[in-house]
Amino acid sequence: MGKKSRVKTQKSGTGATAAVSPKEMMNLISELLQKCSSTAPSPGKEWEEYIQIRALVEKIRKKQKGLSVSFEGTREDFFSELMAWAAECGASCDGFEISNFADEGYGLKAAKDIKAEELFLWIPRKMLMTVESAKNSVLGPLYSQDRILQAMGNVTLALHLLCERANPSSPWLPYIKTLPADYDTPLYFEEDEVRHLLATQAIQDVLSQYKNTARQYAYFYKVIHITTGYNLEDDRCECVALKDYKEAEQIYIFYGTRSNAEFVIHNGFFFEDNAHDRVKIKLGVSKSERLYAMKAEVLARAGIPASSIFALHCSEPPISAQLLAFLRVFCMTEEELRDYLVGDHAINKIFTLGNTEFPVSWENEIKLWTFLETRAALLLKTYKTTSEEDRSMLEKPDLSLHSRIAIKLRLAEKEILERAVSCGRAKRLHFQKQLDEGIPLPLYEESDIALLENADAKLPIILRKLEEEDEHVQEEMSLAQIKPDAAGLDSSKTPVLNGQCKDLNGTQEDPPGSDAVVKESEAEKHDPSTKRTEGEPEDGSK
Repeated sequence: MGKKSRVKTQKSGTGATAAVSPKEMMNLISELLQKCSSTAPSPGKEWEEYIQIRALVEKIRKKQKGLSVSFEGTREDFFSELMAWAAECGASCDGFEISNFADEGYGLKAAKDIKAEELFLWIPRKMLMTVESAKNSVLGPLYSQDRILQAMGNVTLALHLLCERANPSSPWLPYIKTLPADYDTPLYFEEDEVRHLLATQAIQDVLSQYKNTARQYAYFYKVIHITTGYNLEDDRCECVALKDYKEAEQIYIFYGTRSNAEFVIHNGFFFEDNAHDRVKIKLGVSKSERLYAMKAEVLARAGIPASSIFALHCSEPPISAQLLAFLRVFCMTEEELRDYLVGDHAINKIFTLGNTEFPVSWENEIKLWTFLETRAALLLKTYKTTSEEDRSMLEKPDLSLHSRIAIKLRLAEKEILERAVSCGRAKRLHFQKQLDEGIPLPLYEESDIALLENADAKLPIILRKLEEEDEHVQEEMSLAQIKPDAAGLDSSKTPVLNGQCKDLNGTQEDPPGSDAVVKESEAEKHDPSTKRTEGEPEDGSK
Protein backbone atom coordinates (compact mmCIF):
# COMPACT_ATOMS: atom_id res chain seq x y z
CA MET A 1 0.00 0.00 0.00
CA GLY A 2 3.02 2.30 -0.07
CA LYS A 3 5.35 4.11 2.30
CA LYS A 4 4.79 5.74 5.65
CA SER A 5 3.74 9.35 5.61
CA ARG A 6 6.50 11.68 6.69
CA VAL A 7 4.50 14.87 6.22
CA LYS A 8 3.40 16.98 9.17
CA THR A 9 0.49 19.35 9.39
CA GLN A 10 1.19 22.81 7.99
CA LYS A 11 -1.30 25.61 8.30
CA SER A 12 -1.65 28.17 5.55
CA GLY A 13 1.80 29.67 5.03
CA THR A 14 3.43 27.82 7.93
CA GLY A 15 6.70 26.24 6.91
CA ALA A 16 6.41 27.60 3.41
CA THR A 17 9.17 29.37 1.57
CA ALA A 18 9.10 33.14 1.08
CA ALA A 19 5.83 34.48 -0.28
CA VAL A 20 5.57 33.84 -3.99
CA SER A 21 4.06 36.40 -6.32
CA PRO A 22 0.94 35.03 -8.07
CA LYS A 23 2.24 36.61 -11.25
CA GLU A 24 5.56 34.81 -10.85
CA MET A 25 3.78 31.52 -10.24
CA MET A 26 1.48 32.01 -13.22
CA ASN A 27 4.49 32.77 -15.42
CA LEU A 28 6.09 29.50 -14.37
CA ILE A 29 2.84 27.62 -14.96
CA SER A 30 2.45 29.18 -18.40
CA GLU A 31 6.04 28.31 -19.27
CA LEU A 32 5.44 24.73 -18.15
CA LEU A 33 2.24 24.43 -20.18
CA GLN A 34 3.94 25.83 -23.26
CA LYS A 35 6.92 23.51 -22.85
CA CYS A 36 4.70 20.45 -22.40
CA SER A 37 2.61 21.38 -25.45
CA SER A 38 5.49 22.11 -27.79
CA THR A 39 6.55 20.11 -30.82
CA ALA A 40 7.71 16.60 -30.03
CA PRO A 41 11.52 16.58 -29.72
CA SER A 42 13.61 15.03 -32.44
CA PRO A 43 14.89 11.50 -31.85
CA GLY A 44 17.55 11.48 -29.17
CA LYS A 45 16.38 14.77 -27.66
CA GLU A 46 13.62 13.31 -25.44
CA TRP A 47 15.85 13.16 -22.37
CA GLU A 48 16.92 16.77 -22.80
CA GLU A 49 13.25 17.81 -22.94
CA TYR A 50 12.50 15.74 -19.84
CA ILE A 51 15.27 17.52 -17.92
CA GLN A 52 13.89 20.91 -18.92
CA ILE A 53 10.33 20.01 -17.91
CA ARG A 54 11.54 18.48 -14.66
CA ALA A 55 13.48 21.65 -13.81
CA LEU A 56 10.32 23.72 -14.21
CA VAL A 57 8.31 21.27 -12.11
CA GLU A 58 10.92 21.40 -9.34
CA LYS A 59 10.85 25.20 -9.36
CA ILE A 60 7.08 25.13 -8.92
CA ARG A 61 7.26 22.50 -6.18
CA LYS A 62 9.80 24.56 -4.20
CA LYS A 63 7.68 27.67 -4.44
CA GLN A 64 4.61 25.77 -3.27
CA LYS A 65 6.41 24.03 -0.43
CA GLY A 66 4.43 24.12 2.78
CA LEU A 67 1.12 24.93 1.12
CA SER A 68 -0.23 21.39 0.92
CA VAL A 69 -2.72 19.98 3.41
CA SER A 70 -1.23 17.21 5.55
CA PHE A 71 -1.89 15.49 8.87
CA GLU A 72 -0.02 14.99 12.13
CA GLY A 73 1.37 11.52 12.66
CA THR A 74 2.12 8.58 10.42
CA ARG A 75 -0.26 6.58 8.27
CA GLU A 76 -0.59 3.76 10.76
CA ASP A 77 -1.83 6.21 13.39
CA PHE A 78 -5.06 6.46 11.40
CA PHE A 79 -5.63 2.80 10.52
CA SER A 80 -7.90 2.26 13.52
CA GLU A 81 -9.96 5.29 12.53
CA LEU A 82 -10.24 3.91 8.99
CA MET A 83 -11.48 0.54 10.20
CA ALA A 84 -13.97 2.15 12.59
CA TRP A 85 -15.34 4.26 9.76
CA ALA A 86 -15.56 1.23 7.49
CA ALA A 87 -17.51 -0.72 10.11
CA GLU A 88 -19.84 2.22 10.68
CA CYS A 89 -20.55 2.42 6.94
CA GLY A 90 -21.29 -1.30 6.69
CA ALA A 91 -18.06 -2.50 5.11
CA SER A 92 -16.56 -5.86 5.95
CA CYS A 93 -13.91 -5.68 8.69
CA ASP A 94 -13.51 -9.30 9.77
CA GLY A 95 -11.08 -11.88 8.44
CA PHE A 96 -8.22 -9.50 7.68
CA GLU A 97 -6.12 -6.75 9.20
CA ILE A 98 -3.76 -4.07 7.94
CA SER A 99 -0.13 -5.06 8.33
CA ASN A 100 3.32 -3.87 7.29
CA PHE A 101 5.03 -6.24 4.83
CA ALA A 102 8.49 -4.69 4.91
CA ASP A 103 9.65 -3.81 1.38
CA GLU A 104 6.15 -4.23 -0.03
CA GLY A 105 4.68 -1.71 2.39
CA TYR A 106 1.26 -1.96 3.99
CA GLY A 107 -1.26 -4.52 2.86
CA LEU A 108 -4.04 -6.77 4.09
CA LYS A 109 -3.10 -9.83 6.18
CA ALA A 110 -5.57 -12.67 6.53
CA ALA A 111 -6.77 -13.02 10.12
CA LYS A 112 -8.24 -16.44 9.33
CA ASP A 113 -8.21 -18.99 6.57
CA ILE A 114 -9.95 -17.76 3.46
CA LYS A 115 -10.96 -20.17 0.75
CA ALA A 116 -10.77 -19.51 -2.96
CA GLU A 117 -13.83 -17.65 -4.27
CA GLU A 118 -14.90 -16.84 -0.73
CA LEU A 119 -16.30 -13.35 -0.36
CA PHE A 120 -14.27 -11.63 2.34
CA LEU A 121 -14.31 -7.93 1.48
CA TRP A 122 -17.08 -5.54 0.51
CA ILE A 123 -17.32 -1.76 0.50
CA PRO A 124 -20.64 0.13 0.26
CA ARG A 125 -21.02 2.60 -2.56
CA LYS A 126 -21.32 5.55 -0.17
CA MET A 127 -17.70 4.99 0.86
CA LEU A 128 -16.41 5.19 -2.71
CA MET A 129 -14.98 8.34 -4.24
CA THR A 130 -16.37 8.30 -7.76
CA VAL A 131 -16.95 10.64 -10.67
CA GLU A 132 -20.55 10.88 -9.50
CA SER A 133 -19.53 11.97 -6.01
CA ALA A 134 -17.13 14.47 -7.61
CA LYS A 135 -19.98 15.94 -9.66
CA ASN A 136 -21.97 16.40 -6.44
CA SER A 137 -19.06 18.05 -4.62
CA VAL A 138 -17.47 21.49 -4.71
CA LEU A 139 -15.85 20.32 -7.96
CA GLY A 140 -19.26 20.09 -9.63
CA PRO A 141 -19.38 23.53 -11.31
CA LEU A 142 -15.94 23.08 -12.86
CA TYR A 143 -16.78 19.54 -14.00
CA SER A 144 -19.97 20.71 -15.71
CA GLN A 145 -18.07 23.29 -17.77
CA ASP A 146 -14.82 21.53 -18.67
CA ARG A 147 -15.17 18.76 -21.24
CA ILE A 148 -11.53 17.74 -20.83
CA LEU A 149 -12.30 17.01 -17.19
CA GLN A 150 -15.45 15.16 -18.18
CA ALA A 151 -13.50 13.00 -20.61
CA MET A 152 -10.82 12.05 -18.10
CA GLY A 153 -12.24 10.34 -15.04
CA ASN A 154 -8.89 9.80 -13.38
CA VAL A 155 -8.11 13.54 -13.43
CA THR A 156 -11.57 14.22 -12.01
CA LEU A 157 -10.90 11.78 -9.18
CA ALA A 158 -7.48 13.31 -8.50
CA LEU A 159 -8.97 16.79 -8.15
CA HIS A 160 -11.85 15.34 -6.12
CA LEU A 161 -9.33 13.82 -3.72
CA LEU A 162 -7.45 17.10 -3.35
CA CYS A 163 -10.66 19.01 -2.65
CA GLU A 164 -11.79 16.52 -0.02
CA ARG A 165 -8.31 16.49 1.54
CA ALA A 166 -8.63 20.23 2.11
CA ASN A 167 -12.13 19.87 3.57
CA PRO A 168 -11.95 19.32 7.38
CA SER A 169 -15.49 17.93 7.38
CA SER A 170 -15.05 15.55 4.45
CA PRO A 171 -16.67 12.14 5.05
CA TRP A 172 -13.64 10.53 3.39
CA LEU A 173 -11.03 11.92 5.80
CA PRO A 174 -10.59 8.58 7.66
CA TYR A 175 -9.56 7.10 4.32
CA ILE A 176 -7.57 10.09 3.05
CA LYS A 177 -5.45 10.24 6.21
CA THR A 178 -4.13 6.73 5.53
CA LEU A 179 -2.94 7.46 1.99
CA PRO A 180 0.83 7.42 1.39
CA ALA A 181 2.70 10.68 1.03
CA ASP A 182 4.50 9.46 -2.08
CA TYR A 183 4.56 6.50 -4.42
CA ASP A 184 7.03 4.32 -6.22
CA THR A 185 6.05 4.98 -9.84
CA PRO A 186 8.62 6.68 -12.12
CA LEU A 187 6.77 9.95 -11.62
CA TYR A 188 8.28 10.01 -8.13
CA PHE A 189 11.78 8.88 -9.16
CA GLU A 190 14.73 11.19 -8.70
CA GLU A 191 16.49 12.20 -11.90
CA ASP A 192 19.41 9.84 -11.35
CA GLU A 193 16.95 7.01 -10.71
CA VAL A 194 15.18 7.64 -14.01
CA ARG A 195 18.55 7.48 -15.78
CA HIS A 196 18.64 3.78 -15.04
CA LEU A 197 15.69 3.33 -17.40
CA LEU A 198 17.38 5.02 -20.37
CA ALA A 199 18.25 1.79 -22.14
CA THR A 200 14.89 0.10 -21.52
CA GLN A 201 11.81 -0.12 -23.72
CA ALA A 202 9.83 1.64 -20.97
CA ILE A 203 11.76 4.91 -21.12
CA GLN A 204 9.63 6.53 -23.83
CA ASP A 205 6.45 5.84 -21.90
CA VAL A 206 8.05 7.06 -18.66
CA LEU A 207 9.15 10.36 -20.21
CA SER A 208 5.81 10.79 -21.96
CA GLN A 209 3.88 10.13 -18.76
CA TYR A 210 5.89 12.78 -16.92
CA LYS A 211 5.30 15.31 -19.70
CA ASN A 212 1.58 14.56 -19.89
CA THR A 213 1.14 14.78 -16.12
CA ALA A 214 2.95 18.13 -15.98
CA ARG A 215 0.82 19.43 -18.84
CA GLN A 216 -2.37 18.35 -17.10
CA TYR A 217 -1.29 20.07 -13.90
CA ALA A 218 -0.45 23.32 -15.68
CA TYR A 219 -3.71 23.28 -17.63
CA PHE A 220 -5.95 22.82 -14.59
CA TYR A 221 -3.92 25.23 -12.48
CA LYS A 222 -4.68 27.96 -15.02
CA VAL A 223 -8.34 26.95 -15.15
CA ILE A 224 -8.77 27.20 -11.38
CA HIS A 225 -6.43 30.14 -10.47
CA ILE A 226 -7.41 33.70 -9.47
CA THR A 227 -5.19 36.61 -8.13
CA THR A 228 -7.64 37.63 -5.46
CA GLY A 229 -8.94 34.87 -3.24
CA TYR A 230 -10.74 34.13 -0.02
CA ASN A 231 -8.69 32.76 2.87
CA LEU A 232 -10.91 30.25 4.64
CA GLU A 233 -8.57 29.92 7.61
CA ASP A 234 -8.43 33.64 8.38
CA ASP A 235 -11.98 34.32 7.12
CA ARG A 236 -11.00 37.17 4.86
CA CYS A 237 -10.63 38.09 1.22
CA GLU A 238 -7.03 38.64 0.20
CA CYS A 239 -5.43 40.60 -2.61
CA VAL A 240 -1.72 40.52 -3.41
CA ALA A 241 0.42 43.07 -5.22
CA LEU A 242 1.39 41.96 -8.71
CA LYS A 243 4.39 44.30 -8.94
CA ASP A 244 6.86 46.16 -6.72
CA TYR A 245 5.77 49.55 -5.37
CA LYS A 246 8.07 52.22 -3.97
CA GLU A 247 7.13 54.36 -1.01
CA ALA A 248 4.61 57.08 -1.93
CA GLU A 249 3.91 55.40 -5.27
CA GLN A 250 0.26 54.96 -6.16
CA ILE A 251 -1.04 51.43 -5.80
CA TYR A 252 -3.43 50.38 -8.51
CA ILE A 253 -6.12 47.80 -8.06
CA PHE A 254 -6.22 45.08 -10.69
CA TYR A 255 -9.69 45.17 -12.23
CA GLY A 256 -9.05 42.01 -14.15
CA THR A 257 -8.27 41.54 -17.82
CA ARG A 258 -10.82 44.12 -18.94
CA SER A 259 -10.98 45.65 -22.37
CA ASN A 260 -11.17 49.40 -22.82
CA ALA A 261 -14.81 49.03 -23.80
CA GLU A 262 -15.45 47.47 -20.39
CA PHE A 263 -13.43 50.19 -18.64
CA VAL A 264 -15.41 52.90 -20.42
CA ILE A 265 -18.77 51.26 -19.81
CA HIS A 266 -18.26 50.20 -16.20
CA ASN A 267 -15.56 52.52 -14.87
CA GLY A 268 -15.77 55.67 -16.93
CA PHE A 269 -12.17 55.90 -18.15
CA PHE A 270 -9.98 54.83 -21.04
CA PHE A 271 -6.84 52.93 -20.08
CA GLU A 272 -3.90 53.91 -22.26
CA ASP A 273 -1.61 51.04 -23.31
CA ASN A 274 -4.08 48.43 -22.12
CA ALA A 275 -2.37 45.10 -22.78
CA HIS A 276 -5.73 43.34 -22.43
CA ASP A 277 -7.68 45.46 -24.89
CA ARG A 278 -9.81 43.55 -27.37
CA VAL A 279 -12.78 43.71 -29.70
CA LYS A 280 -15.69 41.29 -29.35
CA ILE A 281 -16.64 39.03 -32.21
CA LYS A 282 -19.46 36.50 -32.10
CA LEU A 283 -18.94 33.34 -34.13
CA GLY A 284 -20.65 30.00 -34.36
CA VAL A 285 -21.13 26.86 -36.40
CA SER A 286 -24.46 26.82 -38.21
CA LYS A 287 -26.76 24.03 -37.06
CA SER A 288 -27.83 23.54 -40.67
CA GLU A 289 -24.30 22.61 -41.68
CA ARG A 290 -23.81 18.98 -42.64
CA LEU A 291 -20.76 18.59 -40.39
CA TYR A 292 -22.28 20.47 -37.45
CA ALA A 293 -22.44 17.45 -35.08
CA MET A 294 -18.81 16.51 -35.66
CA LYS A 295 -17.55 20.07 -35.30
CA ALA A 296 -19.63 20.66 -32.18
CA GLU A 297 -18.26 17.51 -30.56
CA VAL A 298 -14.62 18.35 -31.27
CA LEU A 299 -15.21 21.84 -29.92
CA ALA A 300 -16.96 20.44 -26.85
CA ARG A 301 -13.98 18.22 -26.07
CA ALA A 302 -11.80 21.31 -26.21
CA GLY A 303 -14.17 23.08 -23.84
CA ILE A 304 -15.39 25.50 -26.52
CA PRO A 305 -19.09 26.01 -27.34
CA ALA A 306 -20.24 25.79 -30.94
CA SER A 307 -21.40 29.40 -30.72
CA SER A 308 -19.71 31.97 -28.53
CA ILE A 309 -18.36 35.48 -28.17
CA PHE A 310 -14.64 35.56 -28.89
CA ALA A 311 -12.21 38.45 -29.06
CA LEU A 312 -9.61 39.98 -31.33
CA HIS A 313 -6.77 41.18 -29.13
CA CYS A 314 -4.41 44.13 -29.35
CA SER A 315 -1.46 41.79 -28.94
CA GLU A 316 0.31 39.70 -31.55
CA PRO A 317 -1.15 37.38 -32.68
CA PRO A 318 -4.58 39.00 -32.32
CA ILE A 319 -6.41 35.77 -31.58
CA SER A 320 -6.36 33.68 -28.43
CA ALA A 321 -5.63 29.97 -28.30
CA GLN A 322 -9.37 29.41 -27.85
CA LEU A 323 -10.30 31.35 -30.98
CA LEU A 324 -7.52 29.65 -32.95
CA ALA A 325 -8.91 26.30 -31.85
CA PHE A 326 -12.45 27.31 -32.84
CA LEU A 327 -11.41 28.53 -36.28
CA ARG A 328 -9.35 25.41 -36.91
CA VAL A 329 -12.31 23.18 -36.08
CA PHE A 330 -14.68 25.33 -38.12
CA CYS A 331 -12.41 25.03 -41.16
CA MET A 332 -11.81 21.28 -40.79
CA THR A 333 -12.75 18.84 -43.51
CA GLU A 334 -14.72 15.74 -42.63
CA GLU A 335 -11.55 13.65 -42.72
CA GLU A 336 -9.78 16.01 -40.32
CA LEU A 337 -12.76 16.00 -37.97
CA ARG A 338 -12.75 12.21 -37.85
CA ASP A 339 -9.05 12.23 -37.04
CA TYR A 340 -9.67 14.45 -33.99
CA LEU A 341 -12.63 12.32 -32.89
CA VAL A 342 -11.50 8.74 -33.37
CA GLY A 343 -7.96 8.93 -34.77
CA ASP A 344 -4.78 7.90 -33.01
CA HIS A 345 -4.31 9.84 -29.76
CA ALA A 346 -7.47 11.84 -30.46
CA ILE A 347 -7.72 12.95 -26.82
CA ASN A 348 -4.16 14.23 -26.75
CA LYS A 349 -4.52 16.05 -30.07
CA ILE A 350 -7.39 18.10 -28.67
CA PHE A 351 -4.75 19.92 -26.61
CA THR A 352 -2.95 20.98 -29.79
CA LEU A 353 -5.92 22.78 -31.35
CA GLY A 354 -4.94 26.08 -29.77
CA ASN A 355 -1.20 25.56 -30.24
CA THR A 356 0.29 27.52 -33.13
CA GLU A 357 3.02 24.91 -33.56
CA PHE A 358 0.62 22.16 -34.64
CA PRO A 359 -1.48 23.18 -37.68
CA VAL A 360 -4.26 20.80 -38.66
CA SER A 361 -3.09 21.23 -42.25
CA TRP A 362 -1.65 24.03 -44.38
CA GLU A 363 -5.00 24.32 -46.15
CA ASN A 364 -6.77 24.63 -42.81
CA GLU A 365 -4.47 27.46 -41.73
CA ILE A 366 -4.99 29.30 -45.03
CA LYS A 367 -8.78 29.07 -44.65
CA LEU A 368 -8.88 30.31 -41.06
CA TRP A 369 -6.53 33.26 -41.61
CA THR A 370 -8.37 34.18 -44.80
CA PHE A 371 -11.60 34.29 -42.84
CA LEU A 372 -10.05 36.37 -40.07
CA GLU A 373 -8.61 38.87 -42.55
CA THR A 374 -11.95 39.19 -44.34
CA ARG A 375 -14.07 39.43 -41.21
CA ALA A 376 -11.86 42.11 -39.63
CA ALA A 377 -11.93 44.13 -42.85
CA LEU A 378 -15.72 43.93 -42.92
CA LEU A 379 -15.95 45.14 -39.34
CA LEU A 380 -13.70 48.08 -40.15
CA LYS A 381 -16.11 49.16 -42.86
CA THR A 382 -18.92 49.51 -40.32
CA TYR A 383 -17.29 52.59 -38.76
CA LYS A 384 -18.34 56.00 -40.08
CA THR A 385 -14.90 57.57 -39.61
CA THR A 386 -11.40 56.42 -40.45
CA SER A 387 -8.53 56.02 -38.02
CA GLU A 388 -6.85 59.11 -39.48
CA GLU A 389 -9.98 61.17 -38.92
CA ASP A 390 -10.20 59.98 -35.31
CA ARG A 391 -6.59 60.98 -34.66
CA SER A 392 -7.27 64.42 -36.10
CA MET A 393 -10.28 64.85 -33.83
CA LEU A 394 -8.18 63.98 -30.77
CA GLU A 395 -5.82 66.85 -31.58
CA LYS A 396 -8.61 69.40 -31.02
CA PRO A 397 -7.95 71.21 -27.71
CA ASP A 398 -11.62 72.02 -27.08
CA LEU A 399 -12.76 68.38 -27.23
CA SER A 400 -14.84 67.43 -24.19
CA LEU A 401 -13.63 64.73 -21.83
CA HIS A 402 -16.46 62.39 -22.73
CA SER A 403 -15.96 62.90 -26.45
CA ARG A 404 -12.24 62.26 -26.05
CA ILE A 405 -12.93 59.01 -24.21
CA ALA A 406 -15.42 57.89 -26.87
CA ILE A 407 -13.10 58.68 -29.78
CA LYS A 408 -10.14 57.01 -28.08
CA LEU A 409 -12.22 53.88 -27.62
CA ARG A 410 -13.39 53.97 -31.25
CA LEU A 411 -9.84 54.42 -32.49
CA ALA A 412 -8.51 51.64 -30.28
CA GLU A 413 -11.08 49.24 -31.73
CA LYS A 414 -10.10 50.17 -35.27
CA GLU A 415 -6.42 49.71 -34.52
CA ILE A 416 -7.10 46.22 -33.22
CA LEU A 417 -9.10 45.37 -36.36
CA GLU A 418 -6.40 46.85 -38.60
CA ARG A 419 -3.78 44.71 -36.91
CA ALA A 420 -6.04 41.68 -37.33
CA VAL A 421 -6.33 42.38 -41.07
CA SER A 422 -2.58 42.78 -41.39
CA CYS A 423 -1.87 39.67 -39.33
CA GLY A 424 -4.44 37.63 -41.24
CA ARG A 425 -2.92 38.64 -44.56
CA ALA A 426 0.63 37.87 -43.42
CA LYS A 427 -0.36 34.50 -41.98
CA ARG A 428 -2.34 33.58 -45.08
CA LEU A 429 0.60 34.33 -47.35
CA HIS A 430 3.00 32.50 -45.03
CA PHE A 431 0.98 29.30 -44.96
CA GLN A 432 0.28 29.50 -48.69
CA LYS A 433 4.05 29.57 -49.19
CA GLN A 434 4.44 26.57 -46.89
CA LEU A 435 1.89 24.69 -48.99
CA ASP A 436 3.36 25.74 -52.33
CA GLU A 437 6.88 24.73 -51.30
CA GLY A 438 5.72 21.38 -49.97
CA ILE A 439 7.00 22.01 -46.45
CA PRO A 440 6.26 18.96 -44.25
CA LEU A 441 3.54 19.52 -41.68
CA PRO A 442 4.75 19.36 -38.05
CA LEU A 443 3.36 16.09 -36.78
CA TYR A 444 2.10 15.63 -33.24
CA GLU A 445 3.46 12.40 -31.82
CA GLU A 446 2.50 10.99 -28.46
CA SER A 447 3.20 7.82 -26.50
CA ASP A 448 0.63 5.05 -26.38
CA ILE A 449 0.09 6.10 -22.79
CA ALA A 450 -2.67 8.69 -22.98
CA LEU A 451 -2.79 11.67 -20.65
CA LEU A 452 -2.34 10.38 -17.12
CA GLU A 453 -2.74 6.83 -18.40
CA ASN A 454 -6.32 7.44 -19.47
CA ALA A 455 -6.23 5.25 -22.55
CA ASP A 456 -9.50 3.54 -21.65
CA ALA A 457 -11.53 6.73 -21.25
CA LYS A 458 -14.93 6.42 -22.89
CA LEU A 459 -15.77 9.64 -24.69
CA PRO A 460 -19.11 10.74 -26.06
CA ILE A 461 -18.73 10.68 -29.81
CA ILE A 462 -21.26 12.19 -32.18
CA LEU A 463 -20.71 10.97 -35.71
CA ARG A 464 -23.32 11.15 -38.41
CA LYS A 465 -23.20 8.79 -41.34
CA LEU A 466 -23.21 10.73 -44.52
CA GLU A 467 -25.94 8.57 -46.04
CA GLU A 468 -28.21 9.46 -43.15
CA GLU A 469 -27.93 13.16 -43.86
CA ASP A 470 -30.74 14.96 -45.57
CA GLU A 471 -29.50 15.38 -49.10
CA HIS A 472 -31.25 18.71 -49.30
CA VAL A 473 -29.43 20.17 -46.29
CA GLN A 474 -26.17 21.53 -47.61
CA GLU A 475 -23.79 24.27 -46.72
CA GLU A 476 -25.03 27.53 -48.20
CA MET A 477 -21.48 28.51 -48.89
CA SER A 478 -17.97 27.19 -48.51
CA LEU A 479 -15.01 28.96 -47.02
CA ALA A 480 -13.46 29.01 -50.47
CA GLN A 481 -15.90 31.79 -51.32
CA ILE A 482 -14.26 34.11 -48.82
CA LYS A 483 -12.04 36.46 -50.83
CA PRO A 484 -8.96 37.84 -49.10
CA ASP A 485 -8.43 40.61 -51.65
CA ALA A 486 -10.06 44.00 -51.53
CA ALA A 487 -12.23 43.22 -54.53
CA GLY A 488 -13.96 40.58 -52.51
CA LEU A 489 -15.05 43.21 -50.01
CA ASP A 490 -16.73 45.62 -52.41
CA SER A 491 -20.16 44.03 -52.34
CA SER A 492 -22.56 45.56 -49.84
CA LYS A 493 -23.49 42.03 -48.84
CA THR A 494 -20.61 39.60 -48.53
CA PRO A 495 -21.00 35.93 -47.56
CA VAL A 496 -19.13 35.57 -44.31
CA LEU A 497 -19.66 32.20 -42.71
CA ASN A 498 -21.82 29.17 -43.49
CA GLY A 499 -24.17 31.06 -45.74
CA GLN A 500 -24.84 33.90 -43.31
CA CYS A 501 -24.72 37.25 -45.09
CA LYS A 502 -24.05 40.49 -43.31
CA ASP A 503 -24.74 44.01 -44.45
CA LEU A 504 -21.78 46.29 -43.98
CA ASN A 505 -24.05 48.54 -41.93
CA GLY A 506 -24.35 45.84 -39.30
CA THR A 507 -27.69 44.25 -40.27
CA GLN A 508 -27.82 40.47 -39.90
CA GLU A 509 -29.30 38.64 -42.88
CA ASP A 510 -30.55 35.53 -41.10
CA PRO A 511 -33.88 33.89 -41.86
CA PRO A 512 -36.43 34.12 -39.04
CA GLY A 513 -35.75 31.63 -36.29
CA SER A 514 -32.31 30.64 -37.53
CA ASP A 515 -29.15 30.79 -35.46
CA ALA A 516 -26.99 33.71 -36.47
CA VAL A 517 -23.47 32.57 -37.11
CA VAL A 518 -21.53 35.80 -37.34
CA LYS A 519 -23.20 38.63 -35.49
CA GLU A 520 -22.32 42.25 -35.07
CA SER A 521 -20.32 43.41 -32.10
CA GLU A 522 -21.86 45.40 -29.29
CA ALA A 523 -20.41 48.55 -30.87
CA GLU A 524 -22.23 47.80 -34.10
CA LYS A 525 -25.54 47.35 -32.28
CA HIS A 526 -25.54 50.50 -30.18
CA ASP A 527 -23.12 53.03 -31.62
CA PRO A 528 -24.75 55.14 -34.33
CA SER A 529 -21.30 56.13 -35.52
CA THR A 530 -20.68 52.57 -36.69
CA LYS A 531 -23.54 52.69 -39.20
CA ARG A 532 -22.69 53.52 -42.81
CA THR A 533 -25.34 55.02 -45.02
CA GLU A 534 -25.83 53.75 -48.54
CA GLY A 535 -24.39 56.78 -50.19
CA GLU A 536 -21.11 56.80 -48.31
CA PRO A 537 -17.89 55.26 -49.64
CA GLU A 538 -17.06 51.73 -48.55
CA ASP A 539 -13.29 52.10 -48.59
CA GLY A 540 -13.00 54.19 -45.46
CA SER A 541 -10.75 51.72 -43.67
CA LYS A 542 -7.07 51.42 -44.17
